[in-house]
Amino acid sequence: MTTPDVAGRPATWRELTDRAADTLRAAGIDTADMEARWLMEEVSGLDRAELTVEADELAPDRTVPILDALVERRAAGEPLQYVLGHWDFHGLDLAVDPRVLIPRPETEVVAEVAISELERIGERRGRSDAWSGALTNFTVADLGTGSGALALALAAELPDAAVWATDRSEAALAIARANLAGAGQPAVRVRLGEGSWFEALPEDLRGGLRLVVSNPPYVAESEYPDLPPEVRDYEPYDALVSGPSGLESIATIVEQAPDWLEPGGVLVLELAPHQVESARSLAAAAGFADVEIRKDLSGRERVLVARRSPGG
Repeated sequence: MTTPDVAGRPATWRELTDRAADTLRAAGIDTADMEARWLMEEVSGLDRAELTVEADELAPDRTVPILDALVERRAAGEPLQYVLGHWDFHGLDLAVDPRVLIPRPETEVVAEVAISELERIGERRGRSDAWSGALTNFTVADLGTGSGALALALAAELPDAAVWATDRSEAALAIARANLAGAGQPAVRVRLGEGSWFEALPEDLRGGLRLVVSNPPYVAESEYPDLPPEVRDYEPYDALVSGPSGLESIATIVEQAPDWLEPGGVLVLELAPHQVESARSLAAAAGFADVEIRKDLSGRERVLVARRSPGG
């Protein structure tokens, strides 16, 4: 825990950061130095370069109790992302709290795969033209959107896409709505729907989606107790656990997706590496013409890509 002075004098930014790191290190956090810097950036409002230049400047007294509170929460095991209250995803600064999953690098891979699939079939990628407003040429859906991470990444990178973002959790949609409000121009092409998977979508979209993407729950009930405490004790259970097998949500989406995708449309799903063969079989049984698996940044099989035949 930090204290307001050092040897009877106010503390510098460097001293406060060092003591925050010491507290985190004592709590068993391996990345204590880096996380202490992030917490200090949050509290001070200074970026890394500014903190480096002003490291030996005295910090305002009001900084200390704010930093203390954040360090205490992190040392107790709360995920850094929730402590900060926001996190970067695909270049977007997203609000996050225990109502939604923390955006992870694995899901950034899902976003990149989804975007590349639409590039493959000829859709353009790039930032939106400020003059185009809400004009769109095709529609995609992010099922179980949580914070809105995937939906906003797609909207930001695919200027011609209308994006539907759905979730059955009203609390999660509140976070997604806040992130839409802060996302600027791409958010005008995103609409939110409350409900379970495809049930949240308007019926007139059936058979007309060019892409369906999702990071669904895929943890089995028996696996939940063995999750890391930072995940198990803080992240929303329903966004993690699918059911007894862990495949329930994946199966539902895969089985229903062909009815909602247009001919040539693509389904992109995040899953656990040990679920790959089961998911591949489900996609084949659902009638997808082409199924492949992509790897995450650690080289683990992580993303199901299932394509409808262009002939329907």
